[in-house]
Amino acid sequence: MSNRSSASTQRLQTAVLRRVSRSFYLSIRFLPSRLREPVALAYLLARTTDTVADTARISGAFRRETLQTLSKAVQARASQSVVVDLVASFTPLQGEASERMLLESLPDCLEWLGRLETSDCLDVRAVLEKITQAQMLDLQRFSETAEITALSTAADLDEYTFLVAGSVGEFWTRLCFRHIRNFAARPENEMLTLGKSYGKGLQLVNILRDAGADLRSGRCYFPEEELISIRLTPAQVLSEPERFQPIYQNWAGKAERYLESGMQYSCAIGNRRVRAATILPALIGARTLALLRQAGASALHRRIKVSRCEVRRIIASIAIAFASRRKLDAIFRRLLSPPPCGRRDVQCE
Repeated sequence: MSNRSSASTQRLQTAVLRRVSRSFYLSIRFLPSRLREPVALAYLLARTTDTVADTARISGAFRRETLQTLSKAVQARASQSVVVDLVASFTPLQGEASERMLLESLPDCLEWLGRLETSDCLDVRAVLEKITQAQMLDLQRFSETAEITALSTAADLDEYTFLVAGSVGEFWTRLCFRHIRNFAARPENEMLTLGKSYGKGLQLVNILRDAGADLRSGRCYFPEEELISIRLTPAQVLSEPERFQPIYQNWAGKAERYLESGMQYSCAIGNRRVRAATILPALIGARTLALLRQAGASALHRRIKVSRCEVRRIIASIAIAFASRRKLDAIFRRLLSPPPCGRRDVQCE
């Protein structure tokens, strides 16, 4: 690798990654060096496609077309000039400096992808294809009208959570079995199943946390068939959140069960550093679920987020526990429990 390529890769793994992430940047530092590159690169590329998909200043049709172009670039089926044009057209549309930096880094990310080991490169491309498919489905399903549109069935939501996050659990598992000797106490097929469930759980937590904002943007990820069963339309969810609670809490229960699969997955990992990195999202997810349950129906009208100081405390608790399986499970159970009645949640950045 040339000095320029090495400097570019280092910049992407540090400055750019730190600007566009929070808990992910913190957790990736636990990983052995041989895992950091493909994991960090896949994250940056997924964030890039997400930025394109969320650029609301242009039509959904044009965003879908651009995502297809970006997908071809990741799969090495588009020219460098196409990538340069994509960056030039989308970068000025970003309000956040971190998103502009991310898009400007796309050519370097694609160059980095071409330098990965063949197996890692193929896995990155495979997971990005699924993630981009989910983003294009989103743009196709949710119209740009003022009307709130819901997914039709629970199967649609299951498909979405797999494509956008369950596939990431499978990606992580394949990488770890390839790069880490005696990676897990469970066989690879079991870890792939648990990893898929873990990813789906993390995405469900995101959907639950962002439900109010999504509804105000015209998107309802909760199945219309379930809303119909309680005689509720997507447009009524925000105005009648109490009636919506049984559906919301049912999906919160599914998210918790998926996170428990994530705990089984993490605790099966032999390498303590990788176990610590793998378990951090589950612990943050558990705390998020506790905050959402504490908020109740008001969660649709409030910004619920685990604060940075809480994330730091969770990371410190992992370090203090020295990634002990028994202690980590106890931390997970504690974080799932809502704070005692009357206690104010600490908020800090």
